[in-house]
Amino acid sequence: MIFLELVLQNFGPYSGKQVINLNPKMDEETSHPIILLGGMNGGGKTTLMDAIRLALYGARAQCSTRGNLSYSDFLNQCVNNKIDPVADTRIELLFEHIENDKPIKYRVVRSWTKNPKDGKDTLGILGDSDTWPDALVNIWDEYIENLLPLGISNLFLFDGEQVKELAEQETPPPVVVDAIRGLLGLELADRLAVDLDILVNRKLKEVGNSKDLANLEEIETRLTQQQEDYQTTEEKVEILKNQVEELEQKQQEAFDKFISEGGKIAAERNQLELQQNTKTAEIEQVRQSMCELAADVLPLALIPNLLNQAQTQGEKEFRHQQVQISKDLLLERDQRLLAWLNQVEISPIQVEKIQSFLIQDVDSLYAKTLQTEALWLLADDETLSQLDNLIYHLQNSKLSAKEKLAILRNKEEEIHTLERQVQTAAAPEDYTKLRQALESAQNQVVEAKANYKTIRRRLAELETIIAKSKRELSDYTVENIKHKNSEHIITSAAKVQNTLKIFREKLTLRKLNKLEEEVKNCFLYLLHKSDLVHRITIDTKTFSLLLYDLNGKPVPKHRLSAGEKQLLAIAFLWGLAKVSGHRLPVAIDTPLGRLDSSHRSNLVERYFPSASHQVILLSTDTEIGKKEVETLRENEAIAREYLLKYDSSTRQTTVIENQYFW
Repeated sequence: MIFLELVLQNFGPYSGKQVINLNPKMDEETSHPIILLGGMNGGGKTTLMDAIRLALYGARAQCSTRGNLSYSDFLNQCVNNKIDPVADTRIELLFEHIENDKPIKYRVVRSWTKNPKDGKDTLGILGDSDTWPDALVNIWDEYIENLLPLGISNLFLFDGEQVKELAEQETPPPVVVDAIRGLLGLELADRLAVDLDILVNRKLKEVGNSKDLANLEEIETRLTQQQEDYQTTEEKVEILKNQVEELEQKQQEAFDKFISEGGKIAAERNQLELQQNTKTAEIEQVRQSMCELAADVLPLALIPNLLNQAQTQGEKEFRHQQVQISKDLLLERDQRLLAWLNQVEISPIQVEKIQSFLIQDVDSLYAKTLQTEALWLLADDETLSQLDNLIYHLQNSKLSAKEKLAILRNKEEEIHTLERQVQTAAAPEDYTKLRQALESAQNQVVEAKANYKTIRRRLAELETIIAKSKRELSDYTVENIKHKNSEHIITSAAKVQNTLKIFREKLTLRKLNKLEEEVKNCFLYLLHKSDLVHRITIDTKTFSLLLYDLNGKPVPKHRLSAGEKQLLAIAFLWGLAKVSGHRLPVAIDTPLGRLDSSHRSNLVERYFPSASHQVILLSTDTEIGKKEVETLRENEAIAREYLLKYDSSTRQTTVIENQYFW
């Protein structure tokens, strides 16, 4: 069997019509087993697995999101929330299988609308000639059971959570146990045993005398009533379970309302007000510091131009004073020079020329530095020094003021935030109502859980009572009516029951021996520790795995790492699939889980290409990452790649062909 194509139309997050080619054949001669679909969590990977199951099994499908929903409610849940309510939701699965030594293709089509009529979908089977074989539609459940029985479908269509559950539990979960029983053919033997019991009881009723018949009917009536009580109690258990879930939902809603309407803040009002008072005191301290700055030099920041002008003028006048002093000193020196020249033997004309030169030289030296405007500041050195210090301290005060203003704004914003929180707090009377509603919801959940536990205990008691009545019926019939005319039938039935028991045990042992060998071989093939396990046995009653080392000593499961446990679970499923004898596709959702790099590499290189002739992998970017996908490409194991692109704003998923995360 090969899945060739999956078509989704308005199904789950897949809006419109989207076609996924699942054919592992690249051309007539080349075939690669793996179809790789990548998508982030919540992007629609599990929806694809559900679509395959739904197409094949309809109302019997074990879909991930169905839970306790009726089939009608589940179909409504699967309708894309963006489409017109009258638009069709449709799933098509095209597959090929061998029938009478010839390849036959069938396209399974299921369609429905919102609130489908009679709570069902419309099933159609399209054959090779594009005809709808109505006869096959009527017997489809029986037909698909021959191709891919529902009981063993979980060996071929499974997800990482199933592997995780199988890896962590000492005994397989019920879904795997049912698959094993179907695989071993034990269901047929059990049904035969039940049918023989019915036959024996009917014959005993026919041949018993009136007294025996009355006693027998009394026991059967009592047993029937007990079985009816059991069924009623079982229904009550389911009702109470749903009630607990509904009340837990209401409790969560009450808690959310308690939070959203200010109940939590109302409970913390005193603490918020205390924080508000603390922030107010801190603001007052900052303001006091700013007042101290304002009482010092900070007001002079209002006249920065005047201060700069005074500083500039002081510097100019200071330089003028220095120039004047140097000029006076030069003039005094020139006078001394002229006086000396008059004493030496130099003519007066030459002295006049020298004097004229000195005067012109001084005038030319100081012509550019003489003050052109009047002196008005008339500040001495000490005053100018004080002015410089004042401007320096003023700059520091301005910086300090800016810092304190920033602190003040932050504190005020914090106070405003606290005020808003206090304002959103519920009033005392509203807080009381919210708290009482939350407590009431919590009490209802506690009461419902207590009732649920009580009714479950009653169910267990009824199981014990029914078993006792069955034993009583069996003892009565064997001891008191075996001498009647149907003794031969009863005796023969007992022999057949024993034969069935022996047959069942031998069948179980024979199938389990083969399964044990396959699981061991698969586990060692996937595991990089070839000396860890020498032998694997399977318990005939619980179907739990027991591991033994080379010395024949048990290897406790808790000694295995998390990755080794997962590999063991995968080997178990792989071995079951091999022993089943069905050549079927394998679809794996979130396949790698918590495996380390070594185990992950073994799984990628050894299991995925060999699990089946067609392996559909639904993976996130952290499971089959860049390294793993490159390995699969290098090994030419991938036939097709798809990327499930999820748009969180529209909550819609688009299938992109020939693309993966890398």
